[in-house]
Amino acid sequence: MSRFMFAAHCCPQISNLPAMACRRDAFLHRGSLSGRRNVNAEAFDAAEAPAAGEGMVEGREPLEGDSGGVVDRASSPSLSESAAPAIGKDIKKVVQKTAATFAPRASTATKNPAVPGTPLYTVFEVQGYASMLFGGVLSFNLIFPSNEPDIWRLMGMWSIWMFTIPSLRARDCSKNEKEALNYLFLLIPLLNVLIPFFWKSFAVVWSVDTLTFFVMYAWKLGWLQRAEEK
Repeated sequence: MSRFMFAAHCCPQISNLPAMACRRDAFLHRGSLSGRRNVNAEAFDAAEAPAAGEGMVEGREPLEGDSGGVVDRASSPSLSESAAPAIGKDIKKVVQKTAATFAPRASTATKNPAVPGTPLYTVFEVQGYASMLFGGVLSFNLIFPSNEPDIWRLMGMWSIWMFTIPSLRARDCSKNEKEALNYLFLLIPLLNVLIPFFWKSFAVVWSVDTLTFFVMYAWKLGWLQRAEEK
């Protein structure tokens, strides 16, 4: 017993060996737990990485040559660009149907005899442009002058719609010219009704109608493109 007390007195570190061993075991245990957590976290990250990569592949912008039904957003047309031709076709159908319903047309179903090169074709053409010119003279109050609005000036203002367009539509004209006349048949009445609210002048209304007529012809028949090519 005295020997054990002597050894404990001389070597106090020996008495602390059990406590040190316990602390060492606890430290190793915590280290092993943290190591396992790190390993599990790394394994979880490794498992999640392919899924994230797949999401990036699915959400990326497709490159040139990609297949599998992936549509390139840069090359695909926008909704406005794709809808514009459809709207234009719908408007053209409505104009053509309306003009064919209300505009003067042949009373028989036979072929139109006013084909280019025939006297009837020339008569309708001369009649159309002559009525336009005569309507301008009436609108400017050069014939049958009057200080008050009268039937002559009113007829001059409406001469393009009442005489010019029907005369030109009576011919066997091209598809583009017929389309231009259909648009004019619907557009000129709107102009003749709206313009007097802002400017009460027969001459102004006739001038706007004439300008609209030639602008429509230049657009549909490609007059400007032909001038540029020459």
